[in-house]
Amino acid sequence: MPKAKKVLSTFEREMKNAKFKKTFDKSYKEFLLSELLIAMMDEDEVSVRDLAKEVGLSPTIIQKIRSGKQDDLKISNFVSIAHACGYKVILEKNDDRFEIEDKIINKKHHLNFISA
Repeated sequence: MPKAKKVLSTFEREMKNAKFKKTFDKSYKEFLLSELLIAMMDEDEVSVRDLAKEVGLSPTIIQKIRSGKQDDLKISNFVSIAHACGYKVILEKNDDRFEIEDKIINKKHHLNFISA
């Protein structure tokens, strides 16, 4: 008896299209960043204005990140936002761990990597 062919969902069929997949992947990453920021802010009950003031960004930028409409985000801004919400940003590969620290020197952000 022949094996039944698996029927693909609409999503599975669309993901086989390279252009659709690329667009989806980009949008999904923006969605995840938005959800992460919302969760961090909700946990500490931080307003858009208060967070913007603390990290030195405009409230418009914070709101764009929250809504998923920010096309790109500098890593230094992300690290500043995470730190303002009480989080550490850590890069990890195998047994190596590095904390990313954001320091402001002469009104400019500088990232430092600290072995964790």
